[in-house]
Amino acid sequence: MPERTHDFGRYGARGIKGHEAVARRLDDLAGYIATPVTTRRGLLARLHYLTRTDHARAAARKAGLTVSDRTLRAWLESKRTPTKQNLERIDAAYRTVRRNNVARYLLARLNREGRGTRVEIHPLNQSHVPGPRQRVVEFRTLNIRQWDRIVEAWAAGDTQALDEAWVDRIVDLGSQWGQYEYVTNIGFAA
Repeated sequence: MPERTHDFGRYGARGIKGHEAVARRLDDLAGYIATPVTTRRGLLARLHYLTRTDHARAAARKAGLTVSDRTLRAWLESKRTPTKQNLERIDAAYRTVRRNNVARYLLARLNREGRGTRVEIHPLNQSHVPGPRQRVVEFRTLNIRQWDRIVEAWAAGDTQALDEAWVDRIVDLGSQWGQYEYVTNIGFAA
């Protein structure tokens, strides 16, 4: 089994860690609010999402939005505007709560009752690597049947656990799995 890459990009290769590409794709599937939090519409949409039920309010507090109910009401009624730090907290709490809310749904869709989901792995970009140092790396597909650890780590925002869970899955590529630790893109649908 190959070792993990320690000096990525030394000869000009470009790409991102596979688990980061998976997290980006899961974020796309989560369907976040597209309007930025800095606009009135984006702020209100996030605040409504975080305050519509008692369960949502508790999850928002757990995720780091620890302002008083009075302040939340003032923001919702446009009597006050949040500071830049509070805008960042609102957006972070929204993303955390949204991830937790859609994780169970995504997990069921990705596992597909044991059939799994086909993942397309686009290899790293070697266009800036000198010819003699380029690897033969090609587009690969992989059917992942167990998404539990990947989705759980993504929902928790634990990048190290997500990396470990992703590497456990790509080992199924065989002895070449180390060539796909860094990629340009990873695609799958749910």
